[in-house]
This record gives sequence, structure tokens and C-alpha cells, in this order.
Amino acid sequence: MKKRIEYSTLAKSMLLALTLAGTAAEAATLKISHVRPQGTAIDKDVHQLSDELKAATDGSLKLKVYAANALGDYTVVQERVSLGAIDMAVQPPSAGADKRFQVIYMPYMVKNWNDAREAYTPGSPLRNTIDELYQAQDIKVLAAWPVYFGGIALNKDVDQVTDPAHDKGAKLRVPPMKSFQMLADNTGFIGSPLPFSEAFTAVQTGVVDGVMGSGAEGYYASFRDVTKSYVPLNTHFEVWFLQINAERYADLDDEDRTALDQAAQSFEQRRWESAQADQAAYEQRLADAGATIVEVTDADINAYADVARQQIWPEIMKDIGQDWAEQVLAQFK
Repeated sequence: MKKRIEYSTLAKSMLLALTLAGTAAEAATLKISHVRPQGTAIDKDVHQLSDELKAATDGSLKLKVYAANALGDYTVVQERVSLGAIDMAVQPPSAGADKRFQVIYMPYMVKNWNDAREAYTPGSPLRNTIDELYQAQDIKVLAAWPVYFGGIALNKDVDQVTDPAHDKGAKLRVPPMKSFQMLADNTGFIGSPLPFSEAFTAVQTGVVDGVMGSGAEGYYASFRDVTKSYVPLNTHFEVWFLQINAERYADLDDEDRTALDQAAQSFEQRRWESAQADQAAYEQRLADAGATIVEVTDADINAYADVARQQIWPEIMKDIGQDWAEQVLAQFK
């Protein structure tokens, strides 16, 4: 009898161990990268996504969050998601991976929040185009995360800054991208392409008079000490994408895949509801830090947009493929 009891106990222990091993094998932890520090809006949203996913799947699908480019620059991360070395990311697209991604950075493709939401909603022509570009790299787009509209931060007084025809005599640091260089040069500024890492020192030392290429959030985080005025001209619309390696997505079981899709939809919806207010909050933070927020009208934005669409779009379209770009941009003209 004693031996039978010992055998039964051993058998139960082995069964429990096999059950736990099976549960561990079924559970999946996906690595997800994003580009901002811990505690920022995107970091909070990704953690909420993780919590919702864990709850919806009873812990069978989890996310391990890597903030602040901990897994590499966004261009490197996109390549690694494509290869499956990183499971997921939320970040801007890399034009280095496919030059057609430049279309997303076209100045004044959208001019206001209503335009942006319509353009990037799931199923829209632009969203379908973005999905196709990512799919060609074995990446599945799960959601969009709108960030902000861009503007211009200045460290000196500039006359008639909202008039694109006025020669302002001010030099702006621009990202090393043709679209930003041309936008500065064709709206009365002098564009000076510089890496982001050199931008603050360039403004501080007077090499340039201001910065183009970011929005209120970025300027508050990195340039508030050298920003005397901020001009919210909606120069470009910044949007990031929640993405997953396509094979990794396909390998999920049906229930986990459905849970991920639903959590991603909520992730996007929440951001559309908060993004505009978040942008306004950062503009106020710039003002609280001493910057003057220049009043910009719809007419001012339309005037800059006319310059961009007439003088800049044709040149960028040549770079990314005339016929392809015309089909994508026709809806915005």
C-alpha cells in the first residue's frame, strides 16, 4: 500500500510538471520596441496595450516593452521586425527600407486633425498603401498612433513668419530629408540639414536660428531652453505604426490573434481621442517655459500648403516613382 501511495504521488507530481511545461510552452511573450522614454504618452499606451492583451488572453500572450530605442534606432528595429528578430514595434516608418515611405512625410499632405483621421483610418486608400509597403517587408500593421502636427521653433524674432512668400533671413535646422530642405527653402527660410544630435548645439551657438521637423512635444523635450517662439504651421503630420512580424502574427492561435487585433484597435482609437489635446498641452508647456506661441490661421496653413503641393510635391514624386506617387496623392490635391 505504501509503495502504491508513493507511486501515485510521484505520478501526480510528474503530471503537474508536464501541465506547467505545456502552459509555459503555450504562453508567448512578444518583444515590443518604441522610441520614447519611459513615462511618455506612447510608453503609457503600450503598457496599457500589454495589460489589455494579458487580460484578454488569460496571460497566454504578453508583451515585454523596450522603451527609448533600447533595441536600436527605429531604422534598425524595422529591419529586425522584418527579419523576425524583434516581434513588434511602435515607431515611424523608415524611408531607408523603402523610399516610397517618404510619401508619409510629404509636407501638407493633410492640414488638420479631421483630414488626418480620415486619411489614416483603417481601410482608407492611404492606410491600404501603408499596409502594402510594410507587407512587402513581412510586417503586419496593426494600428496607427498619431503623434502631432509639426511646426517651427525659433530662437530669434522673425518678421511675417506666417507668410511663406516673405524672405525671413532665418536659417533652420531641418532633418536630412529632401522634403524638409525644400519646404524651408521655398517658404522664405534657409534650410540647413543637420543630424538631430547636433541640432541643440547649433541653435544654442547661433549656427542656425531655429528648428523645423518636429512638433511641440519634441521641441519641449529637447529645445525648450533655446525656443523663444513656436509657430504651429502644421508643416507635416507625424504618425507611427504598431507593427508585428507577419510570420509571428500568422503563428498565433486564432484566439490570441483576435485578442491582439481588438487590443490594437482600442490602442488606435484611444490615441485619436487624445492626440489633439496632447499636442495642445505641449504647446502650453512651451509657453510656460517662456516661448511665445505665434497665432496661425487656417489661411496661413493653406498658403504654406499651396507652396508645398505646387513646388515640393512634384520633386519628391520623381524620387519615389511618379506614377505610383500620383495615385497615392491624387486624393489629397
